[in-house]
Amino acid sequence: MIGGHYRPGPSAMRPARLRPHLAALLLPLLAAGCIYRMDIQQGNLLGREQVDQLEVGMTRSQVRFLLGTPMVVDVFDPDRWDYVYRFERGKSRKVTRRHLIVWFDGDKVTRVEEPDPVPAKESPAAG
Repeated sequence: MIGGHYRPGPSAMRPARLRPHLAALLLPLLAAGCIYRMDIQQGNLLGREQVDQLEVGMTRSQVRFLLGTPMVVDVFDPDRWDYVYRFERGKSRKVTRRHLIVWFDGDKVTRVEEPDPVPAKESPAAG
């Protein structure tokens, strides 16, 4: 003791000095686990009922009225309309894909292809 005052040694001050540094390191690590991921929906969501109403011989305007504007109209093949749908659930990262191709000859539907068939009952929230 010098002059009646107690002065702690350097080892007594260490825990108090480390607390802010530990908090600064731990806080970002804890916050990294709290990331919010949005659901991402792209394209035309087609229901089974809509696809079932599609018939060979329909006009382009009838198809557009029934299914909406196609996601892709091929510049090199204007007789092909692609309806593409993609849904990625943010939390689970599960991806749902649908693809429908409508072929025309002139103004009439000649065939319909479903590389990824539309299920009977499914919504993006359920899938």
